Amino acid sequence: MYEIGFENLIKTQSPRALATLIQLLKDFDLAEDVLQESWEMALKKWPVEGIPSNPVAWLVTTGRNKAIDRFRRHQTEQKFVEQTLIAPEPFDDISDLSTDAEHERIYFDDNLLKLIFTCCHPTLSMEAQIALTLKTIVGLSLEEIARAFLIVPRTMEQRLVRAKRKIKLAKIPYEVPGPQQLSERLAGVLLTIYLIFNEGYTATEGDLPIRTGLCTESIRLARLVHRLFRGEPEVIGLLALLILQDARRKARMDSTGNLIPLEKQNRSLWNQSQIMEGSLLIEKALRLKCPGPYQIQAAIAALHDEAKSAEDTDWVQISLLYQKLINYLPSPVVRLNHAVAVSMADSPKAGLTILEELKDSPELREYLPYYITLGSFSQQLGQINEARQAYKKALTLTKNLGEQNHIQNLLKDLKP
Repeated sequence: MYEIGFENLIKTQSPRALATLIQLLKDFDLAEDVLQESWEMALKKWPVEGIPSNPVAWLVTTGRNKAIDRFRRHQTEQKFVEQTLIAPEPFDDISDLSTDAEHERIYFDDNLLKLIFTCCHPTLSMEAQIALTLKTIVGLSLEEIARAFLIVPRTMEQRLVRAKRKIKLAKIPYEVPGPQQLSERLAGVLLTIYLIFNEGYTATEGDLPIRTGLCTESIRLARLVHRLFRGEPEVIGLLALLILQDARRKARMDSTGNLIPLEKQNRSLWNQSQIMEGSLLIEKALRLKCPGPYQIQAAIAALHDEAKSAEDTDWVQISLLYQKLINYLPSPVVRLNHAVAVSMADSPKAGLTILEELKDSPELREYLPYYITLGSFSQQLGQINEARQAYKKALTLTKNLGEQNHIQNLLKDLKP
């Protein structure tokens, strides 16, 4: 148990350490390799010597030294070592990188944000940019990234390999883009931050359905991007969306870690200051009269958060907003959410009609929320066998213990 605790600590510090190593070494694979070696050394030393005051700096320095050893052994990059790596110690001034959200220089003082912009290179496809960032910089697993794109892990692994190969063959430089180059990479950065939050809000696997650290970090990054692009409506919309969603976090699971559906949550636990901040942000964005998908999703979240009870929720307006969102994101997932809104605004039968139109969508064949929704609609319509089949299918699609317990409870609630 002691070692497991150290391992978890190392994992939480690794994304920033890896970001710095990539920036220094200009090689994704090498940075990953030496960080892994640093992990192994930390697991041996930290339990004996104690946790260093700055774990990130320790991992970076150790990884850098491992890289120097490699270069020296092969004697192929001696000049690079002498001129670049063996330089005045670049990590002496690394302070606590994990908590400070107010950087005087914003972009250039935040290694993680810099590396996200670096990974979102315009010569790569949007999917490759984001997948590479989520895997290399944020440290998500293949399973977590694959779920974000609604594909199987093996397919995602192949795409990541191709993206790294393209970077090498095309000699895409590992250069931090200057301020004038940020706008062309903004869309990829926003989607990356959005997906980081989603994985935190509904974890792919583990004992708990929520990964608080990822939620907090994504909001921190969104705030920094907002400071860089204060007048950009979609940037404001994304920040508002994350804050409004996060406001419900404390009410989303019970004391045993089981998920609590939105309609059953104790709304007194919702963070009212976050709701107020998020609502003001989305109002500001909408006044700019340049709508986009993040703003529409934030408006939907605001309607949920501002309702005093589940019965008071304006489902008609939410349904209309989802119709608008489909114009920007005509994906099966958005249509699924629209079906839920329609079922609440009209009837479960109307929602089920939309689900029937989606049943052959490849993206939804292994998508957990689809089967949860199908089971719920079927249950409300008295189709108990169909509901049971849907919930049992959903149970096979999650490795998260909290989600599994939630689905088991849904099955128990079905009448014989």
